[in-house]
Amino acid sequence: MAPGLSVLIPVFNWNVNPLVEALLAQAGDWPGPVEIMLLDDGSREEFRELNRPLSARAGVRYRELAQNVGRAAIRNQLAATAQHEWLLLLDNDSLLPDAQLLARYAAARTQAPVLIGGTSYAPAKPADAALHLRWLYGREREARPAAVRQLAPHGQLTVNNALIRADVLARFPLDETLNGYGHEDTALGLALARAQVAVVHLDNPVLHAGLEPAAVFLQKCEEAVRNLAQMHRHPGHASESRLLSTAGRLHRLGLAGAARHLLRALAPVLRRGLLSLRPRLAHLDLLKLYWLLVAQNQAAIE
Repeated sequence: MAPGLSVLIPVFNWNVNPLVEALLAQAGDWPGPVEIMLLDDGSREEFRELNRPLSARAGVRYRELAQNVGRAAIRNQLAATAQHEWLLLLDNDSLLPDAQLLARYAAARTQAPVLIGGTSYAPAKPADAALHLRWLYGREREARPAAVRQLAPHGQLTVNNALIRADVLARFPLDETLNGYGHEDTALGLALARAQVAVVHLDNPVLHAGLEPAAVFLQKCEEAVRNLAQMHRHPGHASESRLLSTAGRLHRLGLAGAARHLLRALAPVLRRGLLSLRPRLAHLDLLKLYWLLVAQNQAAIE
């Protein structure tokens, strides 16, 4: 019998009906059985009412959690109850750009136990100015072709749009100690690299439809930097991050303290620029460096 596929979708305050309908339309392109698993992570009732009818669809399993458990824990819970050999991890705010996502994964599944399809963004700037920063960041930093991502395959791993063999994710569950947003995929990539588990990148992107307003995105970026700092404090969690490399160079030169004080003074100006109609990613890079230096300084004091 051909290997089955479990599509794992954590749901939080989002209408997943369009995504699920598109996946059901493609289910026949996977050579074995397909199940779509939805686990609601403490959404508002209005979204639960929208998504609950999906439980009546053949091939869909829908459950709700009483309270939010977080990005890593909910994916681990989904993986623990999945029935099939292959797991497709998707974010709930993804859309399928065409009708070939599952067909391309099915054709490539023999290449490696971990396949990363990538993420794309709409070519046109969103009409809402508050979404410009998130769109710009996605277009410039995240929407990379497979050939570029394959240059550092484990470092470019993302848990959105990832096809992973179930036995691999069982051996390397996502790190639930990372609070808030970000870098559970970085931790997974490091674990897979240490174990020499092959990762292959494909040009098989999903479209990221859920752009956050700039203020929300900045909050998530700060949480992600704190998680990065937390990971870096543990042995064996070395990262290829340019941000960590920059901070490390400042520490070696004895300039980390001075840079932290300078960036603290600049932070309000940088933030205003990022919330403006013309955000610049260089300003976000400086803010991230400031947040990292602050987190490292706090850790040194503790």
